[in-house]
Amino acid sequence: MTTLAFDGRTGASGDMLLGALVAAGADPTVLSPVETALDVTYEIESVTKRGVRATSMTVHHADAAGDDGRSHADGDEHAHDGHKHGDEHAHDGHEHDDEHAHDGHEHGVEHAHGGHADGAEGHGPNRTYAEVVEAVEAMGLPASVESDALATFEILGRAEAAVHGTELDETHFHEVGADDAIADVVGVGLLLADLDPDRVVTTPVAAGDGEVEMSHGTYPVPAPAVVEIAEGASWRLRGGPVETELLTPTGAALLAHHAEGVDETPAMTVRESGYGAGSKDLEARPNVVRAAVGKERAEKERAEHDAGERGEADEHGGTSGRGETGEHGETSGRTGESSGCTGESGLIRDDVVVLETNLDDAPPEVLGGLQETLADAGARDVSIVPLTMKKARPGHLVKVVTKPDDAQRVARRLATETGTLGIREAGATHRWIAERDYETASVGIDGETYDVTVKIASDDAGEAYDYSAEYDDAHAVAHETGVPVREVMRRAVETVRAER
Repeated sequence: MTTLAFDGRTGASGDMLLGALVAAGADPTVLSPVETALDVTYEIESVTKRGVRATSMTVHHADAAGDDGRSHADGDEHAHDGHKHGDEHAHDGHEHDDEHAHDGHEHGVEHAHGGHADGAEGHGPNRTYAEVVEAVEAMGLPASVESDALATFEILGRAEAAVHGTELDETHFHEVGADDAIADVVGVGLLLADLDPDRVVTTPVAAGDGEVEMSHGTYPVPAPAVVEIAEGASWRLRGGPVETELLTPTGAALLAHHAEGVDETPAMTVRESGYGAGSKDLEARPNVVRAAVGKERAEKERAEHDAGERGEADEHGGTSGRGETGEHGETSGRTGESSGCTGESGLIRDDVVVLETNLDDAPPEVLGGLQETLADAGARDVSIVPLTMKKARPGHLVKVVTKPDDAQRVARRLATETGTLGIREAGATHRWIAERDYETASVGIDGETYDVTVKIASDDAGEAYDYSAEYDDAHAVAHETGVPVREVMRRAVETVRAER
């Protein structure tokens, strides 16, 4: 499984994420549809931040250029002590080099501090949310990239609407709706599609500290829109490590849509890595966001206080076999690391919390949607078991497996979705899980070749003990060819077994 991991310890912004993706191996030529549609160009430069070589991405608009011909991509973002974005302004009213922008930043629809915008920063028409949607839809993007861009702008729009008490369609973007901001959001989607990772994660994202000047006054960092976005994200927001603004709304929205939160970078064999640069030096630390691309595998290491081995689970924190949510025991969406202690079984010990509640009045539509809604909140597995309750009433037992750090959020979602008055923690504290990998089998039918994904379960030594074809892939092939689903699955598994 290919994983792309962002390191969020120095925050994030749209242009920094662009630079990190290019530095990690994405092909910048895929950005050409943006340049054509918006009449902008991306400039890629190699810079050094506190001894770390990083990639700087800037956007030039056809009819705008700064004093040195440079511009930046984050329409709603600013030079917050090292992150040069959007309507960023130098402290004396003109742009300095990329190491000397001031600390002032404003977000979302509220950008009004002094100075002037450089180049493409905030350049182009400012739009309402509805106009941004129309502009993105008119770009002729691949369907998945368009969907990602629209979802990201919806996150931004809903955050601004919540902060200002407006309706989504009435929300008016300023710099965040300008051409260069759209170039950030769509550009990140195109670069991610080029890398095509199976999983995107981020470690806890630093927001910085201090205060920020906005058109409505002085606000603490992080800015209100960033907090709204973080509330719906799966990653954790943290303050510091410097007293300046580090996380911008565009950066937060991009990570909220694309990345799953993890406590630390997963154990993986790194294939490519790189750094996206901010515009100014931070005190005693490089102002960069790192992206690493690699194959996520279990990692053995000796625990400090345990004589056993330690490892980490890979992609989907489900159990090793059948009988849990989804076809082979995994929920969609949230994934995470294991506690990592392996035992004699060769499987991987994963610390979990099991939540339970009994329901006697939940409608079937609510029960049917629980797996998806709880997975969005961080659940690793959801089971619903029919039972008989008091007064012989039919009911259901809902059992949810989640990581300890996610338990409170998942319990809250379970309560609001079902109306239950109480949720208990069951006695389980861990589970033993398989390491999972995915390979694509080419299945030949009537002279045509069809791709079917096969999931491979292995122990911590890498010895495979189970192969299972993904049902959705097999079903699509069966529907097209008339071959039974079971036969398609059998052929796919045999193909992968033979290749290994």
